[in-house]
Amino acid sequence: MEKINLRIGYASTRRNIFSAEEAEFYKNKTLDKIKGLTDAEIVDIDDINSEGLLYSEDDLPAIADKFKKAGVDGLFCPHCNFGTEDLVAKLAKSIGKPLLIWGPRDHAPLEDGSRARDTQCGLFATGKVLRRFNVPYTYLPNDTLDSLSFTRGFSGFVAVCSVVKAFQAIRVLQIAPRPSDFWTMMVNEGELLERFDVQVFPVTLINVIYKVKDILKNEPPEFAKALEEMKSDIDCSHADEDSVKKIVALRLGIAELVKKNHCTAIAIQCWTDLQDALGIMPCIANGIFCEIGIPMVCEVDIHGAISAIMLQEAAMRTTPIFFADLTVRHPENDNAELLWHCGNFPQSLAKNREDRVLSRHFVFPTHCVGTGNWELKEGDITICRFDGDNGEYTLFIGEGHTCPGPKTQGTYVWLEVNDWLMWEKKLVEGSYVHHCAGVHAHVAPILHEACKYIPHLRPDPAYPTADEITQWWLGR
Repeated sequence: MEKINLRIGYASTRRNIFSAEEAEFYKNKTLDKIKGLTDAEIVDIDDINSEGLLYSEDDLPAIADKFKKAGVDGLFCPHCNFGTEDLVAKLAKSIGKPLLIWGPRDHAPLEDGSRARDTQCGLFATGKVLRRFNVPYTYLPNDTLDSLSFTRGFSGFVAVCSVVKAFQAIRVLQIAPRPSDFWTMMVNEGELLERFDVQVFPVTLINVIYKVKDILKNEPPEFAKALEEMKSDIDCSHADEDSVKKIVALRLGIAELVKKNHCTAIAIQCWTDLQDALGIMPCIANGIFCEIGIPMVCEVDIHGAISAIMLQEAAMRTTPIFFADLTVRHPENDNAELLWHCGNFPQSLAKNREDRVLSRHFVFPTHCVGTGNWELKEGDITICRFDGDNGEYTLFIGEGHTCPGPKTQGTYVWLEVNDWLMWEKKLVEGSYVHHCAGVHAHVAPILHEACKYIPHLRPDPAYPTADEITQWWLGR
């Protein structure tokens, strides 16, 4: 999975009445530190003035112009002494990207009683002015560069920028209408565009079927390669060759539509017309798309596709997401829940490689080929769900970890949480449905903070709580 390219604008600030030498020292020291914490490109302002610092309004237009031309995805303004609060606010307002403010902890007063920086005091001032300018911002505690709050917090901020960048570019390929019985999958496409600039590109199932048949007839060069890759990664020996080829052709046909429409996620009507037309399930194809960073979700769940994009970027594409049903409670563990779906989880997440077997659907009467049948690997898990109704949108966020549980058919994992009954009540009484996106990482603080930069979206954490998330950003 290719990582998203990120650029962070770096504009350290100082105030004239405090030490310029101290400010330049901390500017350079901080820059060295963050370059070791992220793969993101750091765009500095060393060419704007002799100090490479933000302190004069005369430099503001040139700095803003440089960051805009560079296409920065976030802005970091370390206060290397008190800083110039109005310039930070004006720059951030002009750039319109996530903003991080922080300053190194002040030393004790000098022998003569004077102070060289007063950094903390300046952060108080900047916070107030940013609120006056209606600029959202992320704040890290006034502490040392080696503190947990800084090292974890800066990396977390970069992940926030990744979520916001991806969210602002969401384009969902919608394959066919929702299944008629799934009223839960209704979305307001116009409102998604108006409020979030989320674009949906509908195509009919006929478009996909024609492409599949054309690929099967002509077998272009990429077909043979994709067929070989699938057979080497998944045991296809229990399926007939024609069905395997149809699944590969389905994947390639959808990939053409994704490329043509510049989409970043897919929502497909996975049953039952597809089975009638081609005699296969698309589940394995869904998982393969998630593997490569283009989440493909079931039952035309547009909100689910948005959830998957946000979660994928919160984890910085270090592992693929999986798209699940919240299904049944654990028969013995009161705080555990079954995350399951017909067979669409990415194969790289399987607990055991030998379990990666191409199977038949065990519920539908057709029992078509195309599903997976494995348990996911152990580890920490975050789930999330973007959803809304009556004009209000929230993001359910929860962290837990895998736990042992009974075997079931399809792809599945048992998730243990802090208090399942509280989660269940929040899910049933909120704007949510039975679908969620999951990832093997704990990224609740990233998702929660990203909502700050997405107008009209309110975070709705189950665990950790909002107060516990604040503690995370404080390095506790």
